[in-house]
Amino acid sequence: MPGSHSSARFGGLLNAASFSSHSCVCCPWVILTARQVQTFENAKRAVEVGANVVVAQGAEAGGHGEGRATMTLVPEVADWLASHAPETLLLAAGGIGDGRGVAAALMLGADGVLIGSRFWATTEALVHPKMLEDATKATGDDTIRTSVADVARKLDWPERYTCRVLKNQFMDKWHSDIPGLVANADGEAAKWTAAWADGDTTIASPVVGEAAGLIKDVQPAGQVLRTLVEETEHLLSGGWMAS
Repeated sequence: MPGSHSSARFGGLLNAASFSSHSCVCCPWVILTARQVQTFENAKRAVEVGANVVVAQGAEAGGHGEGRATMTLVPEVADWLASHAPETLLLAAGGIGDGRGVAAALMLGADGVLIGSRFWATTEALVHPKMLEDATKATGDDTIRTSVADVARKLDWPERYTCRVLKNQFMDKWHSDIPGLVANADGEAAKWTAAWADGDTTIASPVVGEAAGLIKDVQPAGQVLRTLVEETEHLLSGGWMAS
């Protein structure tokens, strides 16, 4: 059975007229607001400020995030939304790289998913080929949550957030010495910028999540989407998908 939040509208994800939204007299388009959160408390806060869509992102995700896991955060938020804000859509994010992940997210109570890493590794993505090559050879163990990428790029992100990237020599050097990196930020930032442009993955880390271990090739985005849908439908109809 789909989870407690998604079961009532399983398949009604795109019915924009069925939930709270913003529009104007001169324009028929529905404008939705979405908030990505990493904690249960932030999910409740997102609803309080009017989010139509809440994205519950687990720590498995690439890029910025926190510490909660997708497997437990999504159903906790789903149960709360079911009783407090049933018209708010819930998307799961973090570690979803194939139909198994999509099906699991729906069973956990999500209405849908937000997928980053799998679509990052597509032919349309503006990503250096060397970064894609490294990511398709990696496992989830080869990623790390760290502040190094932000300090190296001189991005002033709140301390509560870290960024999941692929490990490399630059990460090995600075992950346990953030103060040292801060002290050398100007020179290291220049190295990072040049490495990013050149695809030098010994310095600039590809920003990708633990789903890297599920990505074996680079395909067109349309094919990735079709495969995700086919796998999910197969699993939800009682089938089994070999790894």
